[in-house]
Amino acid sequence: MANFLASIFGTELDKVNCSFYFKIGACRHGDRCSRKHVKPSYSQTILMPNLYQNPAYDPKNRMNASQLQNHFDAFYEDIWCELCKYGELEELVVCDNNNDHLIGNVYARFKYEDSAQVAADTLNSRWYAARPIYCELSPVTDFREACCRLNSGEGCVRGGFCNFIHRKNPSEELDRELTLSTKKWLKSRGRDERSASRSPTPEPTRRRF
Repeated sequence: MANFLASIFGTELDKVNCSFYFKIGACRHGDRCSRKHVKPSYSQTILMPNLYQNPAYDPKNRMNASQLQNHFDAFYEDIWCELCKYGELEELVVCDNNNDHLIGNVYARFKYEDSAQVAADTLNSRWYAARPIYCELSPVTDFREACCRLNSGEGCVRGGFCNFIHRKNPSEELDRELTLSTKKWLKSRGRDERSASRSPTPEPTRRRF
């Protein structure tokens, strides 16, 4: 019986624990959910809910597509460079959804769990763009399961209100620059992320912290 319960944990067959929270780290029912949201005591991934304020969802927005992408690139670069202070960053995911439990959510997956813990502890006392940062460990480790598979190609019919993550991507140029600069930075330090917090990190062009 114990083996069976372990095998279905976090799946649709699990009637006790919320499968959406397990896969995505967020649930549209929030605290009212009839199933348990088991918060991890350790994880490689952190979640900063509602951190990205997407001007595209502002009724007063007058930015064109190019300006919106530049705005997001500046944010993405800022967050990436800040998170590198806490350890080796493997993945940064920003939600492009427009529903309450996913809008502006930022996930960061580190190589090591202790890096994620330090980041979570530190960022909870920080502010960004004049707003306090809320940060927690997230159960998400595989974003292939968390992200909407229909959000590429023909597109998802639910759009921004989908309950799976619609990932917002930086420009290819920025993504390439960050990847190369991070590899160079890690190589110069022998890929020892435990010394990363005591070493200079790649600096963004604009700082908002």
